[in-house]
Amino acid sequence: MSKALLMLITGCLAAATAQAGALVDLSAQASRPAANDMVRASVFSEASGKSPAELAQRVNTDVAEALKLIRSKPGISVKSGQQSTYPVYGQAQKIDGWRMRSELVLESKDQGGVSELLGKLQQMRLAVGEVSLLPSPETRRKVEDEATREAIVAFQSRAGVIAEQLGKTWKIKQLNVQQGGGMPMPMMRAARGVMMAAEAAPAPLEAGESLVTTNVSGQIELAD
Repeated sequence: MSKALLMLITGCLAAATAQAGALVDLSAQASRPAANDMVRASVFSEASGKSPAELAQRVNTDVAEALKLIRSKPGISVKSGQQSTYPVYGQAQKIDGWRMRSELVLESKDQGGVSELLGKLQQMRLAVGEVSLLPSPETRRKVEDEATREAIVAFQSRAGVIAEQLGKTWKIKQLNVQQGGGMPMPMMRAARGVMMAAEAAPAPLEAGESLVTTNVSGQIELAD
């Protein structure tokens, strides 16, 4: 690189640095309620015995029958959940048997339909693991957009107040947007290894709302 070019680049960097104004870090937040219009529930088949092969046959049969029933219900999606097979130890820490568990996860906006279906699945020897209420993806996206607009307006308002008090103009140098909240709200949960009674009817589901939050943080530059 020639000496003249190096001096030119150095001069430009020095001029840019001299022209840069004060930098201020800011953050703002906005929260909006989102309707819990979707229910997510897990059901499982669990069995214990001496032979892993026999356990697999029993559990897989229960799950296959459950899948037939679930798939016959429109508007309810299902997918496989956790699968586990582990030893049961007896005296002297020797393997005394095996326990197998296979889980299915249901999701739907039809909360009444899911509640009724859970009752039927329990009659088929399946147990309810957990039931949660949460905003559906489309509901969450809509509310996130609303919260994002509000958070950005709040960020701009805060930047304007600071610049006005200092008698300067401002511009955004950096902006970060993060979403939070809206986590599933557990309605019922079975302790590990404990099945809910098959004859117990599922409790009525009260949807309620979840709070969806948008955090906006960034940096502004103040100039005369």
